[in-house]
Amino acid sequence: MTFLTTAQHFARGSRERGHLIPITLGCAVAAAAMALVAYLLWPTWGPDASNGPARLPVSIGNTLFNVPAAAIRMKIQRHSGPQERVDLSFAYPSLEAPEAPKHVSADVVDEAVQPIDRIFLSIAAHHDTLAPEIRIRTIYPRYLEQVSTEEQEGLTKRGFRDGTPYSGEDLFLANTPGLSARCTRDAATPGMCLSERRVDDADLTFRFPRSWLSQWRDVAGAMDRLTVQLHGPANRPSS
Repeated sequence: MTFLTTAQHFARGSRERGHLIPITLGCAVAAAAMALVAYLLWPTWGPDASNGPARLPVSIGNTLFNVPAAAIRMKIQRHSGPQERVDLSFAYPSLEAPEAPKHVSADVVDEAVQPIDRIFLSIAAHHDTLAPEIRIRTIYPRYLEQVSTEEQEGLTKRGFRDGTPYSGEDLFLANTPGLSARCTRDAATPGMCLSERRVDDADLTFRFPRSWLSQWRDVAGAMDRLTVQLHGPANRPSS
C-alpha cells in the first residue's frame, strides 16, 4: 500500500512538471521576442553604433539614395534595399552624422533647454500625392493673410489666418537661393520649420528650428547639399 501511494504521488508530480515545461518555454520565447523588438526599435545616434558599411543604398519608391548608416535614427531602418521611409538626422552646420547623446544627470536636468543643433530629414515615397511646390502655389494661398512682410533681404513671410488648418504658422519664401518653409511660431516651445521638396518618386521633408532663418541662406544651402549628397544633382522647381 505504501508503495502504491508513493507511485501515485510520483505520477502526479510528473504530470504537474509536464504542464510547467511548456509554460516556461512559452515565457522564455515571449521574453526573447520582446527583447528583439526593443533592440530593433531602439534609436541609434552615434557614428559607432553599427559595424556595418558607412553608407547604404536605399530605394524609396523607385528612387535610389546613398544614405549614411550612422545618420539613420531608427535601427529597424538601417538596411539596404527598398524601404517605404527612412528618417535621418545630421549635425548642423557640418552635416555630419550626429554624435551620441550625452547622459543628463539630475544636477543639470533643470537647466535651460539646450538649442537644437541638428537638421532632421525624412524621405518617404509620395505615391503621386500633391507635389510640395504645387501645394505652395494652389493650396496655401487659400489660407494666407493678404499682407506679406520682408523678414530679411530676399526672404518674405506671410502668416496663415486664424481658424485655418495652418493657424499659428507662417510661410517663408525666397527665390535666390530657393527656400520654402512652413514654420510654427515661438510659444512655450521654440518654433520649428518644415521644408519639403520632391525628388523623383520620393518627398524629402526637412525640419529645423525657426531661429535658423536668421541665416536662411545657409539653411537653404545645407538642404541643397544634403540632397546632392544623398541622391545627386537634381533640378528643383523654384518656389
